[in-house]
Amino acid sequence: MKIYCVGGAIRDELLGLPVKDRDWVVVGATPEALLAQGYTPVGKDFPVFLHPRSHEEYALARTERKTAPGYAGFVFHTAADVTLEEDLARRDLTINAIARGADGVLVDPHGGCRDLQARVFRHVSPAFAEDPVRILRLARFAARFADFTVAPETLALMRGMVAAGEVDALVPERVWQEIARGLMEAQPSRMIEVLRDCGALARLLPEVDRLFGVPQPPEYHPEVDTGVHLLLVLDRAAADGLALPGRLACLVHDLGKGVTPAETLPHHYGHEAASESLARDVCLRLKCPVDCRDLALMMAREHGVVHQGLALRAETLVKLIERCDGLRRPERFAALLDACACDYRGRTTYEARPYPQRERLLAALAAVRGVDAGAIARRLADKTRIPAEVHAARVAAVRDLVRREKDAGEAEGEGRTACQEETR
Repeated sequence: MKIYCVGGAIRDELLGLPVKDRDWVVVGATPEALLAQGYTPVGKDFPVFLHPRSHEEYALARTERKTAPGYAGFVFHTAADVTLEEDLARRDLTINAIARGADGVLVDPHGGCRDLQARVFRHVSPAFAEDPVRILRLARFAARFADFTVAPETLALMRGMVAAGEVDALVPERVWQEIARGLMEAQPSRMIEVLRDCGALARLLPEVDRLFGVPQPPEYHPEVDTGVHLLLVLDRAAADGLALPGRLACLVHDLGKGVTPAETLPHHYGHEAASESLARDVCLRLKCPVDCRDLALMMAREHGVVHQGLALRAETLVKLIERCDGLRRPERFAALLDACACDYRGRTTYEARPYPQRERLLAALAAVRGVDAGAIARRLADKTRIPAEVHAARVAAVRDLVRREKDAGEAEGEGRTACQEETR
């Protein structure tokens, strides 16, 4: 029995990156032999065992054979005579098909080390085309290793898979799993670009694919189209460290622009309603978690209003906070503002531009939450008046906030003028 460390751990070691998990392949063994040594079986489709002390995964070397369309139609074969080279040949990319034995010697039959140095994603064998999940995995890897490119022959193979309808067999849960992981990588725009290059984006997220080529209004960002703007917003969200709900919100916030009537372009009047409807379609289709869905719909519906936060009247600010359930969910309201800031700054010339709307709206939220609704309710004999009175008190609190901010700004301006006069 021989044991090799394989896959992502070796890849990341060679790239000088921290290794989170190690996977091991066991050659020349049987399930009974591992059980006798105290390993715990966990695999359902093929024998995988947990080490009795480290609890890392050890899989018996195996081969696989395609038996049906989609990613689940495989039969696996494990036996003591399956070689390491046969096991590595079934893997997706050359950079994931490198092994290291107990003696420290690398086993690299498919040139993975060469492709790591060249920063290339290359498929191991034509068997790559048998599993459509590999398209999503490669796109996710592109978001993690942003300086890698896809080998031309691998891209051609992926396009053939899309044309053959392989990605149509993917179940929503698996699509969401890979999309979510890609969104959380350092440069999620690369995932979208790779999916678009091979044609998979149009099949999996047609609402996003339609944004490319749609012009932006000239007062916003005319030098790029809506799709490119989306890529900039996604990478801004990653740079700002947004959680997954915020990153999904950034992905779907502008979907309505893709269905704007041609006669109104490059303007997108009232696109927020269409964006919310399409974002809901995406979230339902992918079966996104509730927290992700709720923030995505809120972002699609409200981002235009939030961007006007400095010019909104107190009444409108309070209605926005109430509509977003900001009093009960202040952390989600703050996440909305963070995502809107990424949208605002998702431009080639605005990366470092401040977004004071966030501070204004957070201050308004604090003012609204400072209203003692219970005290108002207790002093009212007519209980039917409570909602209106509480709302009015909230508006008054925000109005007072805006007035104080204005007075402070005017005082600061007068101070600068006096200082300039004294200098002269």
